[in-house]
Amino acid sequence: MEIIKVITGTLDENCYVLKEKNTCLVVDPGDDYPKIKEVIDDAKVLGVLITHSHFDHIGALRNFLTKRSVKIFKKSNLEEKEYEIGDFKFKVIYTPGHSKDSVTFYFEDKKVMFVGDFIFKEYIGRVDLPGGDNNEMQESIKKIKTYPTDIILYPGHYEETTLKDELDNNPYLK
Repeated sequence: MEIIKVITGTLDENCYVLKEKNTCLVVDPGDDYPKIKEVIDDAKVLGVLITHSHFDHIGALRNFLTKRSVKIFKKSNLEEKEYEIGDFKFKVIYTPGHSKDSVTFYFEDKKVMFVGDFIFKEYIGRVDLPGGDNNEMQESIKKIKTYPTDIILYPGHYEETTLKDELDNNPYLK
């Protein structure tokens, strides 16, 4: 699976285009649809994965809603289970704290997680915004600490990290 990061919008949100063969998934289409579309190129978009519904993560979502063949994966239509679409297989993990609808998408066979604004390199997402909750964040952190430490975390902002690096260096995961 090829993972291409597209930095979008005024808050430098990380949108990810995941390509497999001639298909793709889009994670958090923040804004600037033409920039995202350029990376998609001629790949068929099978689905859009939304880690949470803050404006900086869904600004270009409307451009995908008109395409009937594109499935939208967001907390309101997801269970904590495994999903398969095309050649992509991922698990949904509820990770509220930054927002009530925060989810993490775990591609176990690729050892990658798309965590949105749940975890950043050596930091965590804000819990002081509407819908944020520190107690829920602590429960989500406990849950994520049970996964293999060699997983690469792809956050909604900033650079990638690994779960091991965060367990070793992130004071919020201690």
